[in-house]
This record gives sequence, structure tokens and C-alpha cells, in this order.
Amino acid sequence: MINRRELIQRTGKGFAGLALAGMSQAQTHAMARAKNIIYIFNHGGVSHVDTFDPKPTLTKLNGSTIPPSFAAGLVTARIDFRKALMRGSPWEFPRYGQSGLQFSSLFPHLGKHADKMAVVRSCYGDAFDHAPAMFLSCTGSQFPGRPSIGSWTVYGLGSENKNLPSYVVMSDGAMKSGAGAYGAGYLPATHQGTMFRAGQSPVLNLATPAGITPDAQKETLGLVNDLNRRHYASREDDSTLDARIKAYELAFRMQSEAPGAVDLTSETPATRKLYGLDEPFTADFGRKCLLARRMVERGVRFVQLFFGTNLGDDWDDAHNDLLGSHEKMAKKSDQPIAALLSDLEARGLLDSTLVVWNSEFGRTPLAEGKNGRDHHPYGYSMWMAGAGIHGGRVLGATDEFGLRAVEQPKSIHDVNATILRLMGVDHTKLTWRYQGRDQRLTDVHGENEFTQWLLG
Repeated sequence: MINRRELIQRTGKGFAGLALAGMSQAQTHAMARAKNIIYIFNHGGVSHVDTFDPKPTLTKLNGSTIPPSFAAGLVTARIDFRKALMRGSPWEFPRYGQSGLQFSSLFPHLGKHADKMAVVRSCYGDAFDHAPAMFLSCTGSQFPGRPSIGSWTVYGLGSENKNLPSYVVMSDGAMKSGAGAYGAGYLPATHQGTMFRAGQSPVLNLATPAGITPDAQKETLGLVNDLNRRHYASREDDSTLDARIKAYELAFRMQSEAPGAVDLTSETPATRKLYGLDEPFTADFGRKCLLARRMVERGVRFVQLFFGTNLGDDWDDAHNDLLGSHEKMAKKSDQPIAALLSDLEARGLLDSTLVVWNSEFGRTPLAEGKNGRDHHPYGYSMWMAGAGIHGGRVLGATDEFGLRAVEQPKSIHDVNATILRLMGVDHTKLTWRYQGRDQRLTDVHGENEFTQWLLG
């Protein structure tokens, strides 16, 4: 098998060669349902039993200890499953939409889109701490250094817009995983995520400095590129250097398109109101969701929003303050995400855009302290919408207390295999030769994907 670099050299087609190389390895097996992905990753661990997995038995037995048979084999760093008390959810779980999909009253705006949402209540993992769990979810391994799902996707499929990054990342602040959650790992570094900043200026230094004419800038960049290429000629195995060169080239092209792509002043007052841009609680994440729509509208392949990455202002505050943390984070995100679904649908983009909502793990149904829940990887929830998915349905289940995934359990490898399949890619054929074998996002796993159910 020739590697990607050799194929590019043989084709001699630059960026087109990159896309061809990826497609050659991916061997798309069917017409893709999704052209773009917006992946909302809830940093910190969202409690499934307080959001998308109603547990009336847990509420009924609130304050009791868990039956010993259910607690067997479960461990966590902060609580003893044999002694901790069960904690029922303080929120109601109404039924939404024509389907009657049941989830928490924390998300009244999302309730309007219940019939678009396919909820998976049987996710599970084996990582207890944030960084390993985020690596597992985003890269398929608990250990840093492997390519992220966004990097795999753009490696395999490329992008439809050469003037914007193919993989855009937005976060609120520093993530517990660091940049590894959206890194390219052993893939060429050009496939790593490009971070867009929070606030009014997502991309810095787009404007040419005063006094520099377009001709002067073009001449300068031409000289820099020529010197870089000469330097690279004897170092062609250094993908970091290659990525840096391509970053210079992309930065120049972005000057023509990125200013318009990130300028929200062109949006109507109705759109701003829809996303909550003028409200303190929803303005920041609303801006990110709106930017995500603008990115996929312009052909960006993969947009990943890491929500809740500000220390002391995230889902993980549930250790000590379940009510406060989840009320606050839901209020910040419910309207913007619902607006994103409405906006994509209104613009005819939802059928070609896969929206994923996930977290690194759930939170224990048992109490931690007076008003908290600990990390819980044994069973948790996620949902998807768009890309032809039939919503208003639930796949899988945890047990009556929300402790373990017991019906149709789905690992993150199954989830990632499903995401790639919805993009028209067979996860077993999207590979990169590294350390003597063909590596892939799902490693040797992912045989339990659930695409047919989503589309059925």
C-alpha cells in the first residue's frame, strides 16, 4: 500500500491530491447523508439522569442505598457505591413533540426540536477522569497523541472551501485535555483543528497592516513561501513544517473570505434574537453556534464546539452544586443549540449537516456530598440530529437506576463509526500507516455502529 505522501506526489495535484488520497483510502461505500458536521462537545460531564435519561425509580428511592447487586464492580474516586445514597433528579421530564420524546425540563427550547433528535441512552466508556475520557471520546484512545475525529474526517474527505480551514474548533477557554482533543496526532499536521477565539474577533490579524499594498504583501509572501519550500525540500517527512507552510498559504487566502465569514453584523435582528446574542447568558455560546452555521454554509467540513471549558463555569461544577451547574449550563446552551437546528433547517442545511451532542461521560445517580454527582462512565446519553436522521426516538437504555448501559450498549467506537458512516465513510477503510500497521479512528473496535437505526 502506498502512503498518502506518495500518492500526492504521483498525482501532483496539491490540495486536490489530498482529497483524492483521503477518498482512495476511505473508499466511500454509499452516498453520504452528511456533508458537514457540527459536533457539540459538553466539557466536564453532563449528568444523564438529569438531562436525557429519566429514571422514575431513582426518584422514588431517593435517599436509599443502592441494592448491592447493582453496585457490584462499580468504582469511583470520590464515593463508595455501597454506602452512597441514591439521588433522584430535581427536574421534571416532560414529553416533547409529536413523538413524546421525554427529556429534562432543563431544555425547553430543545423540546421544540424533539422530533428531530435521536437520543442514545446506552453509551458507556472506561475512563473516569476528564482528560483520558475526552481523548477516548474524541480520538478513540485514552492516551494523547492520536488523531481526533475531526482530523480523520478532513483527512478522508477534504473540504469544499480552500479559503477557510477544513476543521474549525471553538471553546470557552482551556480544556482539561489540552489541544490533543482536536489534534492531528500521527496524521499530517495540516489536518489538525484550527482554533477560532471567543469574543467579537474569532480570527486575529485578518486585516493587512496599514501602508502595505496588496502587491507588496504578495511579493513578501511569495519570497517567504519560496524560502520555506527550499527548506522543506530536504525535510519532506516533517509534516509539522509542511503544515506551517500550508498555514501561511491558507492565512493569505483567508484574508479574502474569513472577514465576511466571521462578521455577524450582516445577520438580521431576528437571527440575533433567535440565537440569544443580545442576552448575557446566551450571547457567547449563541455566537459560536451562529458561527458554526456560517462555517458549514461556506463549506467547512467539521466544526467542533467545546462548551463549558471555563474553570469554575462548567458541567463539572456538579461535584458540589448539581442544581447550580446544570441550571446555568443548560440556560447558556439550550436556546443557542435550538436556534442552530432551526436556522439550519430554514436554510436547507439540516439535511446535509450532522449535529452531534455528546460529553465525555455522565454523572453518578448516587449523591456526592450534599448536592453533587461524581463522574460516571458506565452509562450516559448523547443525541444526534440532521443528515436524514429520523428523530423523536430513543436507542438503548441504562438500568432502572441509570448505573449501567444494559440495552444495546454503545461504546465511543460505535458512535465514531456511526458518525463516519453518516459521512459515507467505512471506518475500517479510513486508515493511516503508522508504527507498522494501518491505524484507524476506531482501532479494532466499532463493530456495533447504528446508522441503519438512525436512518430507519
